[in-house]
Amino acid sequence: MKIETNPFFNKITEALKDELPFVAYRHPETDTVKGIFQKNDDLHYMSDFSESGFVFAPFDDNKPSILFPLTASAIFETNFSDVYTMDGDKHLQWSVSEDSKTTHINLVQKGIDLLKTTDTKKVVLSRKKIIEYPDLNVIETFKKLLINYTNAMVYVWFHPKVGLWMGASPEILLKVQNNLFKTMALAGTQTYQGSLEVVWQQKEKQEQQFVTDYIVEKLHKDIIVSDAKTVKAGSLIHLCTSISGKLSEEFTLFKLINLLHPTPAVCGLPKDEAKTFILKNEGYDREFYTGFLGELNIDRTSNLFVNLRCMQVLSKELALYIGGGITRDSNPQKEWEETVAKSKVMLKVLG
Repeated sequence: MKIETNPFFNKITEALKDELPFVAYRHPETDTVKGIFQKNDDLHYMSDFSESGFVFAPFDDNKPSILFPLTASAIFETNFSDVYTMDGDKHLQWSVSEDSKTTHINLVQKGIDLLKTTDTKKVVLSRKKIIEYPDLNVIETFKKLLINYTNAMVYVWFHPKVGLWMGASPEILLKVQNNLFKTMALAGTQTYQGSLEVVWQQKEKQEQQFVTDYIVEKLHKDIIVSDAKTVKAGSLIHLCTSISGKLSEEFTLFKLINLLHPTPAVCGLPKDEAKTFILKNEGYDREFYTGFLGELNIDRTSNLFVNLRCMQVLSKELALYIGGGITRDSNPQKEWEETVAKSKVMLKVLG
């Protein structure tokens, strides 16, 4: 049995044992792992995003967001890097039932029918996969996420009254520093094959443009929009456009978050119509999957990420969440295959 020598990871173990809320996380492309450990098990909710702490928000923006307030927490950090790398082809395998495959393909087809018969341009549809995994080692799994996904926001989040979540998300919802903000439009997915020089199909380009146009239209401000470029996130690549601007007394952080969340990349366009379809037809509660999480108003800076590539740790099982954007040109079989590819982000660290 490996003995843990890093006090930071021991604090995670103690918090889990004592059932006290905490989050440990690392921003993309850094070695610094931070932790916010709440001193009691109170459940705090957001009010207007003027608070300071770590926020964990659900997909459904009608439900409350959870806050670990700085005023009720202790902050720790450590540097973590490891020369050990995992076998890229080694990961946990699960059996795919024909029922679950058929269910998702039918859901996607229903989404395509919606797009062809209404003014809805895009809808993001997902599925939840439960796998038996009774003896998850949270520390070792968190370390594997840190090692394998250096260009993602990697985290483990726990509240005894809510649950335990882990993930590695490549998508920025919002970064704010001294009232300057930056967000991104991330859409389209391919498996990384050793190069970022790839050909994007019209469906993927269209999906990306829908997301970009929506954000630009909603902001109605003097903003800077980059060209779309290909970015790598673990074993996948996506199309990404950066969008930046400035907050003001009229255009607050609260207003900006309400405009962006849930983004077209995880919900669809128009947002209200797509969200209604998702809540009615997906057949399960996304909870915090495709919500957002991150630092809020810490040293005049906020770093919020969309909660993608994540899993919920249950008593003897794991719930994995995967999905994809649907347009009129989507192919249900290929959309199913895309969810299988995305599932490997979490499966890789469970093998």
